[in-house]
Amino acid sequence: MNALPSYFLSHGGGPWPFMMDQVGHLYGQLDASLRDIPRQLGVTPKAVLVITAHWEGRDFTVSSSARPPMIYDYGGFPPHTYEVQYKAPGAPELAAQVKQLLDAGGFPAQLDPQRGFDHGTFSAMYPVYPNADVPIVQLSLKHGLDPLTHLEAGRLLAPLREQGVLIVGSGLSYHNLRAFNAQGAAASHAFDEWLRATMALPPQQRAAQLMEWEKAPSARMAHPREEHLLPLMVVLGAAENEAASVPYHEDAFMGSLAVSSFRFG
Repeated sequence: MNALPSYFLSHGGGPWPFMMDQVGHLYGQLDASLRDIPRQLGVTPKAVLVITAHWEGRDFTVSSSARPPMIYDYGGFPPHTYEVQYKAPGAPELAAQVKQLLDAGGFPAQLDPQRGFDHGTFSAMYPVYPNADVPIVQLSLKHGLDPLTHLEAGRLLAPLREQGVLIVGSGLSYHNLRAFNAQGAAASHAFDEWLRATMALPPQQRAAQLMEWEKAPSARMAHPREEHLLPLMVVLGAAENEAASVPYHEDAFMGSLAVSSFRFG
């Protein structure tokens, strides 16, 4: 099998796919880009490995439940969004393989058989696979949020792409919830322009520049804390020598913000 591409997805806010009657006008472009991924792939993956911005561990930690529960890690949304079920199966054998690859590369990893799907996972994956018929394993970030650590973890996971596993980083290219409106427009546009330009560089230069992301224009305004950017490091590591494209970019997300998703390979 040819290696599958890997994706960094800007996953939007909260349980938006389950509120399209109310917020569809805000999420139409993102929704369309996610629904187009199966066409882009041309095959159904054996499983999806989601590196989620909404989970951090002392070590890299892998969800290993065969039937993952749900985590409603948001507040202030309509009652029905706390009853959403996304019943994609887990993949314990893949979880064990992810742990093995990380262990062998010098990053001791843990398995978590209780961990459920957080909204960074189910809100991103529901538009892609609405029938919840593709197994999903989640991988946490590692405390400290060191960019190189996450890039190196992605390198260790790269062989999975040749085994039919789709590697997805779920975060947001702009994540400042205190300025998630016109107040953050200038910063989001400056940082997103830098990020898209960086992803277009030759591979070695691209990785080196991303490791220095804090030097980018408006970096800390765009990411006061970088957990929503770190999944990109893992995804890039998993497809380090692959060309990047931009399957989703919007200059007026939530009215005024610039956000992007990236595909490698």
